[in-house]
Amino acid sequence: MANPTIFDWICGELERLTSLDTLEARGTLRLALKKAGLEARSVSSQQLAVVAGRVLAGELRVRGIENADRVCEDLVISLKSQAPASSAGESPEEVFKRLGGS
Repeated sequence: MANPTIFDWICGELERLTSLDTLEARGTLRLALKKAGLEARSVSSQQLAVVAGRVLAGELRVRGIENADRVCEDLVISLKSQAPASSAGESPEEVFKRLGGS
């Protein structure tokens, strides 16, 4: 893949941290993004950090990932420190609002 997106990068991290294969990781993350009202093709690293912190753990638990909370914490840390640049989108506050947070 010539220009991997932030979505591609985080899916690779999700595969590395769990027993999910490529298709499972991508599908699980797409479902979490859908619940947050976001799309994989336009999501930013900030938005992914919010989704990983608020939504993804539940999706991982449904798929039998026992350490889902720890995986999500690791993903958020990776997103904040190592993620490739991504396009600007909604602020984390806007995503929290859509998720019903304060």
